[in-house]
Amino acid sequence: MADAVLNKKFDWEKFRRRSFTTPTDSIITVVVFAGLTWLVWQALSWGVFHAVWSADNVEECGHGGACWSVIDARHRLILFGLYPYDEHWRSALACLSIIGTVIISCFPWTWTAKRLSTLWIVGFATYFLLMEGSLLGLPQVTTDQWGGLALTLFLFSSVVLIGMPMGLGLALMRRSEMPVVRGFASLVIDTIRSLPLLTTLFTAAVVIPILLPSWLEGDKIWRVIIAFGLFFACYQAEVLRGGFQAITKGQFEAGKALGLTYWQILGRIVLPQVFRHALPATVNNVVVTFKETAIVIIIGFFDVLASANAAFGTGEWAPYYIEVLAFVAAIYWVFLFGLGQYGEYLKRRMKVAER
Repeated sequence: MADAVLNKKFDWEKFRRRSFTTPTDSIITVVVFAGLTWLVWQALSWGVFHAVWSADNVEECGHGGACWSVIDARHRLILFGLYPYDEHWRSALACLSIIGTVIISCFPWTWTAKRLSTLWIVGFATYFLLMEGSLLGLPQVTTDQWGGLALTLFLFSSVVLIGMPMGLGLALMRRSEMPVVRGFASLVIDTIRSLPLLTTLFTAAVVIPILLPSWLEGDKIWRVIIAFGLFFACYQAEVLRGGFQAITKGQFEAGKALGLTYWQILGRIVLPQVFRHALPATVNNVVVTFKETAIVIIIGFFDVLASANAAFGTGEWAPYYIEVLAFVAAIYWVFLFGLGQYGEYLKRRMKVAER
């Protein structure tokens, strides 16, 4: 505790020396902090002190403060999209099942293949059964009516769940000693990475149904998830390849000398180190993937951003688009900040394990 206090004091002293060494430095520091204080005050004045919060008081909007009444009135559309109004409880529970699955899988005691696979199978089965409904004796809701935050979470978690093992497989194939396997993996990775994500998703959503017979088309949402997962996997394969390059060849040779098989060497010696080295880039790839789910609006999915656009699309709420977009930005921030902080926790945990 004393060390922490000393470090804080040292940091403050360092800041003081750098910011107030000369009169010019002092003036710049004061001006910058005064400007930041003014900006914070203006934001609080607009968003809190002079804001209108209730949908019943929409006529009071437009007097210099934020009109959060639009969120009060249209939050169901933003969160659940085109999902039937009377069945929103199902979509809410489906959201909670995905979020709960992600949170529980972050705890170290779940980090075994059996536990993680069981957890995610149960989580996704719960989501699908609630959203589709017919297998539970509820009114059926087809995937073209899924939307809002529930759809965004489902797309993101599905892409990461499918893409991570695919990325590991492609990384291992690219390191194979067999030229055909190595060449095929390189071709797939380089081809997918050379295409924009929008092109990949558009091909899965529009072009593939034209080329395949109707009985092979499948549901549009699953085609898009697989294509998105492949896109994620190709980038993740390159991330993992960098992690493999940090492992010395002597560790493979030592594993062989101990009589371990190739898969035992990978699972017990190499892969834990690979994921440790690749962790920062992996977290970044996951964060970028969450943000890129907004692209599906272009191919006809009603995700949280599309729902937000619809929320202020009527004449009554059209002037208050800033409030709606700020609400959606807050949703993205909560999830992305959480992912980033969890990545920092994993890095600290791995540093402790190395000592």
